[in-house]
Amino acid sequence: MAEIIFIGLSLASILLLVALGLAITYGAMGVINMAHGELVMLGAYTAVLAIRYLHVPFVLCMPLAFLVSGAIGYATERLLVRHLYGRLIDTLLATWGLSYILIQLVRVDFGLAFLGINIPGLGPGLQYVPIPAYLTQPVMIGGFHFQIYRSFIILVALLLLLLTWWLIFRTSYGMQLRAVSANRNMAACCGINDRRVNAWTFAYGSGLAGVAGVLLAGLQTVDPDMGTHLVIDGFLVVVVGGVGSILGAIASSAVLGEINGLVALWWNDTVARAAVFALVIAIIIVRPRGLFALQGR
Repeated sequence: MAEIIFIGLSLASILLLVALGLAITYGAMGVINMAHGELVMLGAYTAVLAIRYLHVPFVLCMPLAFLVSGAIGYATERLLVRHLYGRLIDTLLATWGLSYILIQLVRVDFGLAFLGINIPGLGPGLQYVPIPAYLTQPVMIGGFHFQIYRSFIILVALLLLLLTWWLIFRTSYGMQLRAVSANRNMAACCGINDRRVNAWTFAYGSGLAGVAGVLLAGLQTVDPDMGTHLVIDGFLVVVVGGVGSILGAIASSAVLGEINGLVALWWNDTVARAAVFALVIAIIIVRPRGLFALQGR
């Protein structure tokens, strides 16, 4: 049982990184980014290509994926999302369309397939990210086998969680972000450049998604559709935890991740997904604002 709980915690850690970016952008900017899962996918492909062509060590693929996904997120906010603030449905549809564009770009080697040029590592096939040997050896503790890589995932998630908390509550940028989240117009009147805050917030949340993609690539094969279900899981965490609440994101990702892991062990993955959705529905009925809501949805 301890091993199953540990596996559930590692999966919950990846889900937490996905949900953190959504919680920040949705809570501060009121934007539902349906392309967030594809940023996870791009982070995974960054690791695939960096290892294959640049021989970058696996651990260094994480900051690289953070920069790549963050840059794409920054460009998305500047070129697309910025023109749709206050239009929730339009933003949802636009980012949904962007998610399909990103998936198809990867499938066709970013358009080069139309010219007969194929890039090994892209395309519709499955890819594999090799994990270093020092992260693959299990460790026996108290009679239980713990995988070093899953411990590594939890450690990275905790470090990024602390970094996020520090940025939001201990820096001038975080103070501006909280001001914009509370009252955008008043913050702008006080001299805060809300557009710059929005762009960097979107970039940071996207960067977290990229890191989650690298970590996830060590547990499963990489394919263009790998991020599609993650955006749904991420929003489930945000809804259950409460909009804009980091504590809520931590608690809900842990609860949903563990329930999914335990039910999947006792029955199967299909029943586990159904159980998670049933729990989410029950929580929404009992607490419509979420477990640790800072603001309404």
